[in-house]
This record gives sequence, C-alpha cells and structure tokens, in this order.
Amino acid sequence: MEFLQDSIPMVSVAAAAAALYARASSSVLRPGFPRLVALLPLFPFLVAAPLAFTSSAIIRATVAFFLAWLCAFKLLLLAAGRGPLDPALPVLTFLLTALLPVKLRQRRGGAGAAASTEASRPGMSLVSCAVKAAVIAVILRLYKFNNQLHLYVRLALYGVHIYCFLDLFFPCIALAVGALGMETEPQFDRPYLASSLRDFWGRRWNLMVPAILRPSVYDPVRARAGNPAGVLATFLVSGLMHEGMVYYLSLRRPNGGMTAFFLLHGVCCVAEGWCARGWTARGLPSPPRAVATLLVVLFVAATSFWLFFPPLCKDGVEEKLLEEWAAVAAFFLDAGKKITWYG
Repeated sequence: MEFLQDSIPMVSVAAAAAALYARASSSVLRPGFPRLVALLPLFPFLVAAPLAFTSSAIIRATVAFFLAWLCAFKLLLLAAGRGPLDPALPVLTFLLTALLPVKLRQRRGGAGAAASTEASRPGMSLVSCAVKAAVIAVILRLYKFNNQLHLYVRLALYGVHIYCFLDLFFPCIALAVGALGMETEPQFDRPYLASSLRDFWGRRWNLMVPAILRPSVYDPVRARAGNPAGVLATFLVSGLMHEGMVYYLSLRRPNGGMTAFFLLHGVCCVAEGWCARGWTARGLPSPPRAVATLLVVLFVAATSFWLFFPPLCKDGVEEKLLEEWAAVAAFFLDAGKKITWYG
C-alpha cells in the first residue's frame, strides 16, 4: 500500500479500477459462486485502502465507510445478483453507485414525479445546508472550551456535529452526482422527528446503510428465522461494521461498545414492534407524536452517551479528531480572509 500513502487521487484511481473489474467480470459470469470467486480478490483491497491515509483519521474513516463497508456489501450483493449494482448499468453510473454512498432514484412519471420535485426544491436544500454549516461553525468554536464543558454537553455537541456533518456532506455528494445527470435519494429525513426507534433507524437515519443491510442481511435471515431474528442480525452486523469504523479512526482494537449499542437498539426495536402490535390489538390510542418523538430522542441520546461515544473518547481518539476539526476550521477561516482581502 506504500504507493497509495495519503494519496486521494491514487486511491480513487485504484478503487475505480477495482469497480471496473467488478463490472467486467460480472458481465461474463452468472450470479452465484463463479461471480463471487471472481470478486473475492477485491475485498482485501477495499479493507486495506483506507489505511493508506495515515495522517487523517477523518479521511481514513470516511474512505473506510465508502469502500470497506458500503462498497464491499454492494459487491457481495452483486455476486448474488442483487442490490444496486448491475453490470448492465452504464460505466459512470456503475462507478458512482459502487464507490459513493448514493442510491439512485427510480425515475417516476406524472404527479408523483412532480410532487417529488416540489418536495426537494433546491432553495429548501440550500437553506438546510446553510443552517447545518452554521451549526458546525458554532460547534467548532465551542470545541475551544472543550475542557471546561460538562461531559454530557460535550457528547451532545459531538452528536449534533456528526448529524450536521453527514447531512451536509452527503447532499454535497448528491449534488455532484446530480451535476452528471443522475438523481439520488436523500440519506437523512429529519431523524429528530422520529416517532419510534424503527422509524429512526429504518426511515430517517443514514438511509444508505439500511438500504444495503436490508437485502444483504435482514431479508435472508428473516426468510429463514423470522422477523425478530432478521432485525437482530441486521443490528449485529451494523454494530460489527461500526467496530470496524472505530478501528479505522483509532487504529486500535475496538472494545465492543458499538456492538453492544446496536444490539441493544435491535432488541428494543423488536420489543417496540411487539408492544405496538399489542397496543393496537387492545384498541388503545397511540401516544401523542410529540411525546413519542421526545422519548426516542432521549433514548438515543442516553444510550449513545453510555455505549456509542466512549470508544471514540479514549486512547487519544477524541483529541486527534478535535485537532483535525480545528485544522478544518482554521483552513476555512483563512480561506474566508483571503476571499475578503481579494474581494
């Protein structure tokens, strides 16, 4: 991997070559074992490529999410003849779908398309992105006083930062893909308005992940062992992949906190489904939407403080990430001064 050291262009070229090989081999091999054998040599590369970025934990973890998680699962689905990848796709569409966290939207005609277009007006997206950028800017300033903040305040800031960053970063990718004439589905849908854990994880938070885990884990397990087993298996796999993301961030062995966090949420989603069905069978009214949303937010926050964030706040990981974000803030501040000066 020495020739890829801290080289985004070289990693991008190597990843594109791997995706092109996957497309070419899949076009001549039928789904199943033959296609899987042809694709197997790509997986060590997808796992190792993020490690080329030795100086930035943020870039390393981002590339790991793109390649070691999403792309790897997309290739597994391709081997089975399922998922978003298809060798019949145009080359550029195949590359973007394989290497980026995007899900191309199925084009619809008539009133449905008009409603979709109206619901995703550029002005509204620009306002949302501007608000999130402003929130991130404020949080980066608050990080200067991190040592003076209560632990739970710090963790709450980290949670808001993660959401705002992802919901700003993914639309930027979608915008770039859209400039090439392809329409993508949104990755977030106001998760702070979720009315249940199932609503939060299945329909509102980081939707690219459930879109990949549903056909690769949930559907096969559910078909053999039922819905509860499918849900628990999906959350288990998600937890294990998050453990991998912790490793890419810290380059240290994870402690299992992420797996515990997602398994707990999987168990709670199953229990929530049982309770909801029993509630409905007895003819009882649903709790007010505001109350349900508040309970979801409090539960996600409390369990995140307990299990999700501790692996990210040990072994120097927290300090490293804060240092990198301070460098990002300094870069944009310097760029703003230069623009003002030349303007």
